[in-house]
Amino acid sequence: MKIKSIAETSYSGMYKVVEENGAVFFVRKEYIPDLDFARIEAGTEFDEEESGKILDAGLVSVIELKAVEYLGRSEQSRFGLTLKLLKKKYDKKYIETALDYLENNDYLSDQRFARAWLHLRSLKHYEGRTRLLSELISRGISKEISTFALDEFFSEHDEMEICKRAYETFLKQGKEGGKLLSAMIRAGFSYKIIKLINQ
Repeated sequence: MKIKSIAETSYSGMYKVVEENGAVFFVRKEYIPDLDFARIEAGTEFDEEESGKILDAGLVSVIELKAVEYLGRSEQSRFGLTLKLLKKKYDKKYIETALDYLENNDYLSDQRFARAWLHLRSLKHYEGRTRLLSELISRGISKEISTFALDEFFSEHDEMEICKRAYETFLKQGKEGGKLLSAMIRAGFSYKIIKLINQ
């Protein structure tokens, strides 16, 4: 590989590289830790091993840019973003490297995702802590982050009030007795809270 030109792009720390043969790709130095990045300049020729490292960095950069596109639409969990990128047939080792970079630079955050997801979920569903915890964990959010996000959420939203709304919704659906209790428990409310609103 022989470099024709290299220039920093408007996307912080990302460089556009043009090969002598006209091929164009993007790299950032964090993706080539064991190569002197300053050597990547016009006229420099690289052997096969070094070329492979630079091209691998180019693949990681492609994945990073795709991940940023998803993150531009909405908050993502690392788990969910990994699944989306795997569906695009990207190699898992390159995905891990790109997502590590995004996480370390606060572009990607499971905590922010959990907050955003709870907010959106609460607009259409009346659910208790147990159900919400289960839903977050099923989306790849750790129990620790999920619990923290739920503590925040329920410090701003009264679980008793949410429980009352769920109860009223299930009553309107014609549920009563054991079916009503089962629906409330499935919705994630503790027996203790259900008992309090049913007095």
